[in-house]
Amino acid sequence: MVAVFDRLRDEFGVPVDGEHFAANLGPPLPDVLRTYGFDEPLVHRLVTRFRELYPDVVIPVTRPMPGAHEALAAVRAHGGRALVVTGKFERNAELHLKALDWQVDRLAGDVFAAAKGDVLLAEGAAVYVGDHIGDIVGAKTAGAVAVGVATGPYRADELVEAGADVVFEDLTEFPDWLAARDR
Repeated sequence: MVAVFDRLRDEFGVPVDGEHFAANLGPPLPDVLRTYGFDEPLVHRLVTRFRELYPDVVIPVTRPMPGAHEALAAVRAHGGRALVVTGKFERNAELHLKALDWQVDRLAGDVFAAAKGDVLLAEGAAVYVGDHIGDIVGAKTAGAVAVGVATGPYRADELVEAGADVVFEDLTEFPDWLAARDR
């Protein structure tokens, strides 16, 4: 992410901060770029270029978070459906799934916060796992159990304060929690 933002900075001569962006993933890219005060035509050009660069710069170096594969397997083992509901541009999210060889039942990209909840509600999701306050909002909007994971921009106490029903330090804790929940 930092490398893509560095390219945007260099190509467009704009003061974007890739380190800050990478440390605060969650909100949709256009919303992030608007915080810099750029006009809409520039936001559109930056988003377009970001999405062009992303597959070749980000996908090859992306590694799964510890416990991610096991979390997906746990959902399947308990008869659940695996959904990926993300603020990420859907085509790029799909590239991640393909690169990691993860099979999911539904991918919904370009959604954030309450809009995630709309997708989760339509899918009948009972549990939603995320590392952003927007994920907690999405889970609550859908009436799902909000599972926070303190691997993103928010600490565990911030996720609890935002309404998470349970919080883990990382995804490795999820399979055991799910197994205990289903007993």
